Amino acid sequence: MLAGCVETRFESPIGDNIETCDAGWKGLWVDADASNRDLPDKSDAAFYVNDACEFIVLDQPEAKGPLKQIHVPINYVHADGRDYVVIADNAIKGLADVKPPHGVTPVPEKSFYFARYRLRGDRLELYQVDSERIAKLVIDGKLEGTVDKRQNELHVYVHGTRAQMLEIVHAQPIFSDKPFKLVRSRLTLEQYEKSMLTETPAGKTR
Repeated sequence: MLAGCVETRFESPIGDNIETCDAGWKGLWVDADASNRDLPDKSDAAFYVNDACEFIVLDQPEAKGPLKQIHVPINYVHADGRDYVVIADNAIKGLADVKPPHGVTPVPEKSFYFARYRLRGDRLELYQVDSERIAKLVIDGKLEGTVDKRQNELHVYVHGTRAQMLEIVHAQPIFSDKPFKLVRSRLTLEQYEKSMLTETPAGKTR
């Protein structure tokens, strides 16, 4: 979902109280809509957080082929009763072709993606940034940044310090109202990979 044709990046992470682990994320997570199917599908989103709290994206480049495990360092922020993930754009180069932010000079060494999340036991909701909404805030002068829109592409870059980013997520409705929903699977990582290779029923998730 990152580094696509519609994206928003931020100059700084959210505040100073950044953590490298949320133990509630440990386990195997799959698309909630896929959890009711008997067989997993290679297009279903899946990731695994191991005991060391490493976030690993599970990708299957070829149907029935082995899974590719891509470690993506992510950070967690808890503020004002809400929870966020922060990912540096240079941390996902193994996952996507990340180009420098559009229309930003000089090119920053790195910039950041945000998402808000709600974790309730074995259910996880991820709220992506609403780039259209943020673009309007920039155009209206409520946020400092740049907007680059052409054909089907929209690239937004928001300037500010860590403290200002914390204020933005607190004061501005920058996240989508509709979450991407995941559930924690009962399968181990090895069982899940085997099911993807053999199309053996993957079992139910909680």
